[in-house]
Amino acid sequence: MNPTPPNKRPSLLGPLLQAVYWVDESLQESLRQNGFERIPRTWSMVMINVANGVQRPIRIASNIGVSRQAIQKTLSDMSKMGLIDVVPDPEDRRATIVNYSPRGKPIQDAASQILSQLEDTLEQRIGQRRLRQLKDALEADWGELTVTELD
Repeated sequence: MNPTPPNKRPSLLGPLLQAVYWVDESLQESLRQNGFERIPRTWSMVMINVANGVQRPIRIASNIGVSRQAIQKTLSDMSKMGLIDVVPDPEDRRATIVNYSPRGKPIQDAASQILSQLEDTLEQRIGQRRLRQLKDALEADWGELTVTELD
């Protein structure tokens, strides 16, 4: 095991990714055990974005780190499965937005309930105060993107 050099801190990215994977894998397994088919991680990330009010495909692609072409393919596949609808944006007819379809609503409702229960579980495991601090830190305004020059 390589110890962290004294002048370097461990990266924030590792624990953040571990947290995302813990939530997603717990969500996926809970959905599976409740009779839903397992879906690709990209699909669950799309569904989480839509549940959080992100509906424009380009913004979803940016949030989950895929190309415009990849998100179009993903949304097309999800639409064919009946999980989502991609419809014209009523505010900008040149754009589209993503909504849950009637068939996708049950999985959205189940996922919402599971995510709430996962948060309760996390609170039991790490404590109410630490969970609140974690949420406060993640919800804080981190400001504009920053670019760091290397030495």
